[in-house]
Amino acid sequence: MSADPHIGAVVIGRNEGARLIRCLDSVLGRVAHVVYVDSGSSDGSIDAARARGVTVIELDLDTPFTAARARNAGLEALLSLAHVDHVQFIDGDCELREGWIETAHAFLISADDVAVAFGRRRERFPEASVYNRLCDWEWDTPIGESGACGGDALMRVSALQEVDGFNPGLIAGEEPDLCVRLRGRGWRIWRLDHEMTLHDAAMSRFGQWWKRTRRAGHAFAEGAAMHGAGPTGHWRRETRKALAWGAVLPAAILIAAIALGPVALLAVLIYPAQILRLAIREGLDRTAWERAFFLVLGKFPEALGALSYWRGRLLGRRRGLIEYK
Repeated sequence: MSADPHIGAVVIGRNEGARLIRCLDSVLGRVAHVVYVDSGSSDGSIDAARARGVTVIELDLDTPFTAARARNAGLEALLSLAHVDHVQFIDGDCELREGWIETAHAFLISADDVAVAFGRRRERFPEASVYNRLCDWEWDTPIGESGACGGDALMRVSALQEVDGFNPGLIAGEEPDLCVRLRGRGWRIWRLDHEMTLHDAAMSRFGQWWKRTRRAGHAFAEGAAMHGAGPTGHWRRETRKALAWGAVLPAAILIAAIALGPVALLAVLIYPAQILRLAIREGLDRTAWERAFFLVLGKFPEALGALSYWRGRLLGRRRGLIEYK
């Protein structure tokens, strides 16, 4: 396979094991230059990457890890190796799909006001758990112009440089933050109707889903604090919904029960009513019930994540990574 010399890839990971090997093998040959950024792995990931001829960057252990920091370091290393116009970012637990690079690159060449092209990310084992299925559903975003992308995307290097790359201080939500800043400069973000990557969430336990959803709530609150007052209203609505359903309403029901008696606890029926409403909207099949149940239940960890962000901000403390694997 002949790779375009002006396309590179940045892979980030930490203790991904066989998933990283699969990721690197899917990228090699499809781009001219590959950089792997490792965030303190102890499973042989670094040796496996070097054995494949990949440039490896080991992040300094004295500075807190974030995916944003890793991607910035990878891009810096990539640009020191060669002049590239486009960079494919991909997480180490993902596998690049056939034809994606060629399709996305051709699109960016044809649309010079688009900074980011991304496609369909699918979950590798959606049948393994309900949590994996929820991820697969989450990745299925509308085709066409979009407000944000995820961690896997082909990006225009000049656009990244214009906004100084990712915000390395964010523990989550770094891609939507980047997209807000890109769109503020007149760039567009585009979701293509093409298979892009296979992702391996490897979520088999409720606690993993809870942590991942709590991280989302933290990202909502921080994103809204940074950009919510702007014209995009970035994650303002998501934050308000999480806090309303996951914190304010439960507190109000408890206060009402104390003031008026146990009969006030009947107000908790609003939650199953909401699940029913969402399930009806989705078609009342098994998938609809799963999505509805976890959408409603997810407001509780989202609210906890949002509150933890504001607590840390008031106390002047930055939150460390919230890892679910």
